[in-house]
Amino acid sequence: MIQVGVIAAIAIPAFTFGTKWIDDWAKVRQSLDESQKKLKDLEIGETAQAGLLAIVPVCEPPQEEQVQKTLFRDKLNEQLKKAGINTEPLQFLPIRKVKDRKVLKIQCKGKCKFDQLLDLLANLRENPYLVGIEELKVECDTKQPPDKRQEVEIALTVSTFVK
Repeated sequence: MIQVGVIAAIAIPAFTFGTKWIDDWAKVRQSLDESQKKLKDLEIGETAQAGLLAIVPVCEPPQEEQVQKTLFRDKLNEQLKKAGINTEPLQFLPIRKVKDRKVLKIQCKGKCKFDQLLDLLANLRENPYLVGIEELKVECDTKQPPDKRQEVEIALTVSTFVK
């Protein structure tokens, strides 16, 4: 009788805590399986990842004023030449402080065909120093015959941050 009582005293708590432990273990396994499924759903293929990276604009951190001025001007000149736009020499506008940032603006004026302007605007996001287009003025001479109206005069102001 004492042996049965000792066995019962050991078996009852072991059974009570053992079933709770097994239930908790099942919940943990189920939670782990759900988390692994969510992670698997988040994985994307290499082609999809390359496509996402292609639409993200390139961005470089701001440099010292003279360095940033040179890098930004050179990249903008390269983009203007690539689009086939002839411009007057680029003009640097005074650096302004907007909130807690210094903003450098470059203004360019020139003549081009309208589709060249559209090409430039589409490719401007590739400039890693560009923050934004501040002003874009497009003028077409309405006195010209309709076939010459594709030629426009532009005034473009773009900006970048400097340290």
